[in-house]
Amino acid sequence: MIDYIKGEIAELTPTSVSLEAYGVGYFINISLNTYTNLSGKKDARIFIYEAIREDAYQLFGFYDKQERELFMLLISVSGIGANTARMMLSSMNTQELANVIASGNADMLKTVKGIGLKTAQRVIVDLKDKIKISGIEQADIFPALHPSGEEAVAALVMLGFPQQASQKVVARILKDKPDSAVEQVIKTALKML
Repeated sequence: MIDYIKGEIAELTPTSVSLEAYGVGYFINISLNTYTNLSGKKDARIFIYEAIREDAYQLFGFYDKQERELFMLLISVSGIGANTARMMLSSMNTQELANVIASGNADMLKTVKGIGLKTAQRVIVDLKDKIKISGIEQADIFPALHPSGEEAVAALVMLGFPQQASQKVVARILKDKPDSAVEQVIKTALKML
């Protein structure tokens, strides 16, 4: 899996970026938020999500890991595809969208093109527990993205534990002991799973 691509911006549009890295040009679909962050820059590091199907191989790019994490949560919801998730991320920034989902504001989600009431409610039901209502801190909204938390979740998934369960346990551990080392988080999580 490609984690990120770092290179020179060859072409930038509100929906895509062509990034040249070591002589290879990558066409990457992006959200409006990522476009705004890339505007005026010559080089960039884009975090990647690969969408591989029988008939297509697409790259979706994000300016930061939080946006990619939220995108992956959105596409895990039945009825939300990659393009709809990208549209949602283009309509609101990561923080706003996370807060809208966590607070259960279906009316605000319905303002996104292509999202009806039932889909908005499904997104809220499926993701509300995964996204906490919090203050400004990104670590509270995405507890698994704490540096040691992210590594711990990845290790637990590699060991065969479900991602959602791993994220919940790791988030709980890091809430109690935010300065825990990765090894300690994993050991504690293994006892709780």
